[in-house]
Amino acid sequence: MRFQAIGLMSGTSLDGLDICFVAFEKQNGWNFQILKAETLPYPENWEEKLRNSIHLSPEELLELHSEYGFYLGEKVREFIDNNHLEQIDLISSHGHTVFHQPQKKFTLQVGDGRAIKIETGLPVIYDFRSQDVLMGGNGAPLVPIGDELLFSEYDACLNLGGFSNISLQQDGKRIAFDIAPVNIVLNRLAQKFNKNFDENGDLARKGGIDEDLLTKLNSLEFYSQPHPKSLGIEWCNEHIFPLLENMDTANAMATFTEHVAHQISEIINQKNLQNILFTGGGTYNTFLIEKIREKTESAIIIPEKEIIDFKEALIFAFMGVLRFNNEINVLASATGSKADHSSGLIC
Repeated sequence: MRFQAIGLMSGTSLDGLDICFVAFEKQNGWNFQILKAETLPYPENWEEKLRNSIHLSPEELLELHSEYGFYLGEKVREFIDNNHLEQIDLISSHGHTVFHQPQKKFTLQVGDGRAIKIETGLPVIYDFRSQDVLMGGNGAPLVPIGDELLFSEYDACLNLGGFSNISLQQDGKRIAFDIAPVNIVLNRLAQKFNKNFDENGDLARKGGIDEDLLTKLNSLEFYSQPHPKSLGIEWCNEHIFPLLENMDTANAMATFTEHVAHQISEIINQKNLQNILFTGGGTYNTFLIEKIREKTESAIIIPEKEIIDFKEALIFAFMGVLRFNNEINVLASATGSKADHSSGLIC
């Protein structure tokens, strides 16, 4: 069984739109090959629209849902045409998260899949999280199904994106959970230096650690809660940003980096993990990686650039393939929902 799919991912840190064209083959397990992948930085107007989407009225939000869907479809069509791609079985789109409140049984990723289909003429799978939230799950993390079926040679897979999350085998089941915010906080702090992000962690490296702030961050209730658990921008707005707003920015970045490294290494050491695959934009933050390595003896595996940048888009493409075949693509052991299920709207 062979499928060729395009995966779309827009992360909370608004780095841009990841587009990944992947061939999947099932023979004694699943294998994959990334055929073409690109990150398209958002134009300023789109970055602004998505960043402010949490404040929109219902009518404006519906308009954005439609408009962003057509934008995604247009970008996919350009990607297909520019790279002369053929034999595309489906498009799998995560959309862009505006709200994520599983405790209230709702999550919203804008980007109407029907608009993508209208623009491209291809089958589209989208809205992967809502069903899980309605089934009592956290609606996140979703990538563990891909970690289990495509990256099983590692003890754990850890993503450093807007948030850090980890997935691993425990007692014969795949468990996964969010660890801490990362780029969603560090990028916002970097903007005070007129930078989109802190390249290599150089800004944080210049700062000093504020022990009082570090204690407050590490004492936040979320970190002592049992998993599965997940984080959203609302949690950062309530618990993180108020602690940082009156601080020297470089010191805030240094302290927050230390906080993230502490939380990640705690999990690695608690779970006794020997080798961990690190991916996501935060993997390029050499200062953060150094801090994590200082706190654990486990092997931190940094793969080739294509996997660092496109693992999430690759796995959403894979989730679309599984959904298209009505196979399980969400694990209850990871999200906390009532049962494993096959999630995503097909159009």
